Amino acid sequence: MHHHDPELRFCPVCGKELRTTTLKENEPPRLVCSACDFVFYLDPKVVACNIVEVDGKIVLLKRDIEPQKGKWVIPGGYVDRGEEVKAAAVRETEEECGLKTRIQRLLGVYSYTGKIPVVVVYVAQYLAGELVPGDETAEAGLFSGDQIPWKDLAFQSTVDALKDFMRL
Repeated sequence: MHHHDPELRFCPVCGKELRTTTLKENEPPRLVCSACDFVFYLDPKVVACNIVEVDGKIVLLKRDIEPQKGKWVIPGGYVDRGEEVKAAAVRETEEECGLKTRIQRLLGVYSYTGKIPVVVVYVAQYLAGELVPGDETAEAGLFSGDQIPWKDLAFQSTVDALKDFMRL
């Protein structure tokens, strides 16, 4: 029985069954091939996000996809393999809400016990573009600090990043 994702059952090298094995004390169990001993490391997924202000208000997007459909987030998404994290944040912001941005600085890196994503959040400068909902976004809006829908934010990383930003 695996403690991991059910789709990860076969070795990508030889195709034989993966088994859950403890390789070293004080490390989590690993997926190891029952035939060739290949170790399948389950790495985190990296998410890149931007906090962008337009006319002194923060850009928030209402998600139109699961998880957390209908909740608000800052623009962002998964980093593609081989893609620079900053470039992913800029790309995702344009895809999700139509805004061209430039990274100003790193705000923070957010990760949580038991959660797969590592979320990298930047503060980005608005350069151009009209705020519009992209294909994964139901609504795009501008919020002053006292208008942020704290109870309707999608992820803990969104809450934590916005709190960190507001403290600046």
